[in-house]
Amino acid sequence: MKIRIVPLALLLLTSTVGCAIAQELPRPRARELGLGIGKLPTGRQNAITDVDNVQVGHVTLNEGENVRTGVTVIFPHRGNVFRHKVHAAIVVGNGFGKLVGVTQVEELGTLETPIALTNTLCVWRAAEGLVEHTLTQPGNENVRSVNPVVGETNDSYLNDIRRPALEPKHIAEAYRLASSGPVEEGSVGAGTGTRCFGFKGGIGTSSRRIESGRKVYTVGVLVQSNFGGELTIKGARVGRDLRPESESSPRSEEQKSDGSCMIVVATDAPLDARRLKRVGRRALLGLGATGSAMAHGSGDYVIAFTTARDAEFLADASLTPIFQATRDATEEAILNSLLRARTTTGYQQRKLEEIPVDRLIDLCRKHRVLEEDSKPKPRKD
Repeated sequence: MKIRIVPLALLLLTSTVGCAIAQELPRPRARELGLGIGKLPTGRQNAITDVDNVQVGHVTLNEGENVRTGVTVIFPHRGNVFRHKVHAAIVVGNGFGKLVGVTQVEELGTLETPIALTNTLCVWRAAEGLVEHTLTQPGNENVRSVNPVVGETNDSYLNDIRRPALEPKHIAEAYRLASSGPVEEGSVGAGTGTRCFGFKGGIGTSSRRIESGRKVYTVGVLVQSNFGGELTIKGARVGRDLRPESESSPRSEEQKSDGSCMIVVATDAPLDARRLKRVGRRALLGLGATGSAMAHGSGDYVIAFTTARDAEFLADASLTPIFQATRDATEEAILNSLLRARTTTGYQQRKLEEIPVDRLIDLCRKHRVLEEDSKPKPRKD
């Protein structure tokens, strides 16, 4: 098996024999096109890793013509998460999914492993990798129970999903590669084989900085986009005029609307599980703003956690800025997942095209949603 490991700060994708992903300079992010969402400022990297201590690692698997999958691991911190658990909550938008670890997080309100994202039929292999790593960490010699948290989307359009390419060792590799630097987006890690609005989907991220309770906090979001609907940007329904030029295996409109989205929300604001659940629900507003209806066959989940420890929880009345930050960062992260993804050919020669940036910009300008076009025009009198 040929494995393409993707370091997070990588600017040029290296060629891999049998890999059908275009090898070019990175495509633009939403803000570079004048499509930033909302008025709140972003963090330095506009990524989930703007939240202190949070790290992300990708392992991308490409084998021959049929394997287009991978894993993305999000670390609340690089210490022993089992020994130093973090407050967390999970929100179910539509529960057609295989998210592992839900009930214990719901019961106890904490994470005790990092979060892994992968494809539907590799969930249990990823869970095995998280457990293996946890059991081998110093201080865990007597641990007898571990609750790994693994989310998924179904990448079977481009990936031979019945062939489980992911192995527990790839989780260990994601641990090794994890970084707090810029997060590689698009057709990488768990987003290698995903599809969004008929185009190539993938991994996307964004962040916001807010003031709440007289302090400054960061909210970061990472998404694995793999869903349908009608692409909407800043309220403009551009999807009706934006279609892939070709599809190797067309499907019905109903089928195209199905799919899933995993959303991970991180913050350094001191929040308990109840408040994190309230924050997580606002991520679904960001998902809906892009045009998703959370279709019948869609698994849409939000996993929210805080890195804050030993601090007094924020009052409920202070949460509104965090709600707004979560909603906006989710919408922008989804746009980044689309914009950064590359045209990919995979299983049974199926092809997903990258979203055409020039055409998208023309449509956004037509709808006056680009930042340069949304400003009031000076009067000529």
